[in-house]
Amino acid sequence: MDNAAAAHCSDTGHGAADQPYCTIGAAAKVVNPGQTVHIAEGSYPETVTLTRSGTAEAPITFTGAGAGLSTLAPVGSKPRTTLVGASGQSGPDQALVLDHASHVRIHDLALAGLKGAVTVDGGSDLTLSRARITSSSAFRPTIEVKGAAQGLTVQRTTGAGAPYLHLSPGVEGTVVSTNDFGAELDRIPALEADSAPGTVIVSNTIARSENVGIAVTGTATGTVVENNVLSGLSSDSPQMYVVAALAVDAEAARGIKADYNSFAGPGRYTYDWAGTKYSYTKDFTAVTGQGQHDGGDFAFVNSSYSDPGTGSSAIDSADESAPGMLDTDLRGLRPVDDPYAANTGTGSGLRDRGAYEIDDFAARYTPVGPVRVLDTRTGGGKAVAPGGTVDLPIAGLNGLPATGLTAVTMNVTVTGGTGPGYLTVYPHGADRPLASNLNWTAGQIIPNLVTTKVSDGKVSFYNGSQGTVHIVADLLGAYARTGSGYTTATPTRLLDTRDGTGAAKAPLTNGKPVDLQIAGVRGVPKDITAVTLNVTATGTTDHGYLTAYPHGSARPTASNLNWTAGQTIPNLVTVPVKDGRISLVTGGTNGTANVVADLAGYFTATGGDTYHALTPYRLLDTRTDKAVGPYQTTQLPTGVTRADSVAMNVTVTGGTAPGFLTAFPVDANRPLASNLNWTTGQTIPNQVVVKQGWLWDSSTNIQGVSFYNGSIGPVQVVADLNGYYAP
Repeated sequence: MDNAAAAHCSDTGHGAADQPYCTIGAAAKVVNPGQTVHIAEGSYPETVTLTRSGTAEAPITFTGAGAGLSTLAPVGSKPRTTLVGASGQSGPDQALVLDHASHVRIHDLALAGLKGAVTVDGGSDLTLSRARITSSSAFRPTIEVKGAAQGLTVQRTTGAGAPYLHLSPGVEGTVVSTNDFGAELDRIPALEADSAPGTVIVSNTIARSENVGIAVTGTATGTVVENNVLSGLSSDSPQMYVVAALAVDAEAARGIKADYNSFAGPGRYTYDWAGTKYSYTKDFTAVTGQGQHDGGDFAFVNSSYSDPGTGSSAIDSADESAPGMLDTDLRGLRPVDDPYAANTGTGSGLRDRGAYEIDDFAARYTPVGPVRVLDTRTGGGKAVAPGGTVDLPIAGLNGLPATGLTAVTMNVTVTGGTGPGYLTVYPHGADRPLASNLNWTAGQIIPNLVTTKVSDGKVSFYNGSQGTVHIVADLLGAYARTGSGYTTATPTRLLDTRDGTGAAKAPLTNGKPVDLQIAGVRGVPKDITAVTLNVTATGTTDHGYLTAYPHGSARPTASNLNWTAGQTIPNLVTVPVKDGRISLVTGGTNGTANVVADLAGYFTATGGDTYHALTPYRLLDTRTDKAVGPYQTTQLPTGVTRADSVAMNVTVTGGTAPGFLTAFPVDANRPLASNLNWTTGQTIPNQVVVKQGWLWDSSTNIQGVSFYNGSIGPVQVVADLNGYYAP
């Protein structure tokens, strides 16, 4: 299905790839069991009516390019939209009608109508998933299910309505799981189930409006309401109609199970049960015996209601054994353990309530080392095989806590690669992300600072190469509940041995350290515990390496930078500060090297921001659009709205001339500093921690960063988000 002009579509053909149908309705008239109707990105202003059925073994499938929402798109990708039905106030009354159709799967679509959006009339074994479903009418159900339909599943959808979903008498076995929706009118619930036995309502976030969340009436034998996040009307005004988050009439109360639900910002009444209203769970449970594991009294951190916030009763508290539970949340994220919350749910104890799995935990930094925690060259180790993964247990090592660890900072080096490749560092057990931390050519030695989320006390290293490679990792610090907070600084040059800034005007020679004063310089407080610098080696006359370490401490067996003769190479470095100073020393060389260090930020025992580690995902890849031009700046909205600064792995590639890259707040002047330096054609990464600025985009404030290409030629820029710092 593709109605774009370039597709040369026709409704009189056979729907082949070289001449697809123009309308979805044309495909719906002829689709057979086991067939899939692929609907291209675009707008299809029609009502699709399906009367044909698949079989249990060979269902009929309709799939689009996407629902147009970042929450439903693959993490880090640009949302795509296949819109069926109305656009704004123009278009058909309905987008989709399933008329006694059975064994049908509908997913990855935006469905919209002027008077409702979806009607399911009869049929069985039907699934609506990964969809945005909306209606322009405030007086019609967005999704109406009737005609004794059986076995409908509505999962991973978003939308609103009056109500969003209505189940008519005679409908049976509906599963409503892992959706985010709300009601649009007072007194009208977001979800109505009227004499619809066997309804399963689990893991939904129904809190985007102050109306009834769920209303169950009539026969409700076998109905389950569990693991939902709900809200009710919070106004105390006598003029307002007071509603409850969960309303169940007397008949339905005899056949329903309600438990493990959380109530967001509880209103005047949380429950309306068999004619009695209850404000508090303890009173409700004492009378009804229901809701023994319910909780409430928490506020959402963000306006999208996807983050209940620290201490929420929704975290690590769901009933994992509830029917209808999915393996992942609305965004496709797997359950993760909140290290600060008790696991009070059933089973693994990791599942959160509502449609969203919380994977974003505030943590503070404790510097350690540097100390070597991985070296595949030693101890009987061997090079990592092509496409191979190394899992590194990190919790409990070198004084790190055995539990409660959210992220670690390491300097990671690859060496001895037998072919070009890339390295991805990510949380153990997670799906490997579309991101990279290091890129190399055959035989190259290259380091990079890596801050990665920890899962199960481990991190994983993936060799994205057709050859083997050795990996070396030096632990620099860890994030947990206690420690130091981070303050992002305006990039400021603290050291430049080329002109005598911060030290003598002379290059470093092998084994002779330079001591750099940090505390009290350029606004840095005297009580800092660690400092983050972007360090660059330049003017190198021989191969060698550089090590940064606390002043007065023994020189560790670790390196932060490695170079060949004539190379200019940067790396972000986080170093514990002792006596207000750090030391930098070169080694493994018969030559000299100039060293430049730009302040990026610092850690203090009190105050400062906490770090929120994320599974890495790609924010920017100019290779899919166009390169950053010579001496040009590109702006990047990060999508992180409550962060002072963001931590990214930034890679430049395909430069047609030597140059440098500077990252800075989108609303600030470009500083005299650089984050990356490259030669013609070189691919090189570096971790960047940069303060965000505000970008005005017609009608809304968006936070972001800028990248400046300091080269006479264009260059491609790739940025992977690893986490952010927030108050």
